[in-house]
Amino acid sequence: MLELREAARTVGGETHIHPLSLKLERGSLNVLLGAALSGKTSLMRLMAGLDRPTSGSVWFDGKDVTGVPVRKRDIAMVYQQFVNYPAMSVYDNIASPLKLQGRPRAEIEAEVRKAADLLRLTPYLSRKPLELSGGQQQRTAIARAVVKGADLVLLDEPLANLDYKLREELREELPKIFAASGAIFVYATTEPAEALLLGGATAVLHEGRLAQFGPTMEVWRRPRDLTVARAFADPPLNMLEARKEGGLLLEGEAAFSPVPPHLSAAPDGPCRLAFHPHHLTLAPKGPQDLRLETTVDLAEIAGSETFIHVERGLQRWALLAPGVHEIAPGTPLAGFLDPARLMAFDAQGRAVAAAETSAQSLVRGG
Repeated sequence: MLELREAARTVGGETHIHPLSLKLERGSLNVLLGAALSGKTSLMRLMAGLDRPTSGSVWFDGKDVTGVPVRKRDIAMVYQQFVNYPAMSVYDNIASPLKLQGRPRAEIEAEVRKAADLLRLTPYLSRKPLELSGGQQQRTAIARAVVKGADLVLLDEPLANLDYKLREELREELPKIFAASGAIFVYATTEPAEALLLGGATAVLHEGRLAQFGPTMEVWRRPRDLTVARAFADPPLNMLEARKEGGLLLEGEAAFSPVPPHLSAAPDGPCRLAFHPHHLTLAPKGPQDLRLETTVDLAEIAGSETFIHVERGLQRWALLAPGVHEIAPGTPLAGFLDPARLMAFDAQGRAVAAAETSAQSLVRGG
């Protein structure tokens, strides 16, 4: 088990990681989710021993490894910017950790061939890294991490430079490979959909703070606060200032919606409602759906989806609709929203209630 105990990191008076505690079990898949500069890479460097915490400690399997340098730990790392040995062939790059371990030649051959096949590198084993595309070089770095069999595997946005099809395949395969090895698998990403596809547990980071950690689906369904909800929203959340009074949600002085069952226990008073763009639809999905009159500001066609920016009074919302929709700015547009999709937060951004939704809705737009 990898354990951080109130670990913090300050550099030149600037706090990169605020004190946090975290336990990662062997054989577990753990996603670090957050925007750029949220602290994902800084936290990984503490885990690896590349940096020493300014305060707090790092433990592995019950031993304090706070001052143990990375070269004395059993760790494999892959970054978005790939690192390979330019003078060595792809085969020798992949085989290098096995050779350092003194493994038999036949075993090295088998492991390298297996990893190369998984990562579509077999035709390139005799080439040098500089003779490969960027994506092929990144796959070489990942293959080297696969064969190493390390106790801790750190992947910092490793698939960002790969083509879409290969990214989808590796998102499914990599967790299986590392989980089977019993390693602790830590994967950093800025993409909520990627976190959901990988599964496991997710630690949401924001400005160097651990906002929430738990099973990925649990964090998605029940964000602790607005910071976590926003981290798990791509495109960004739609927001609405409202007030709960008895059985009604009010927008200003007008009724916005009857209070849905999952918000019934929320206290009366001001609240901030939030919902995902793909939950605002062009057609109702059930009799409970709210009809919301809006005006189109801009329609962006993105392949098989259309990202529609709309206005509703002072509100600026987005609607992510499947299919191609050519809609001129200024066109009136009715959007439909199931009240069960609403999340509610208090004035301090703390969750009042989570939406009744599933993770598949974010991945597939349901």
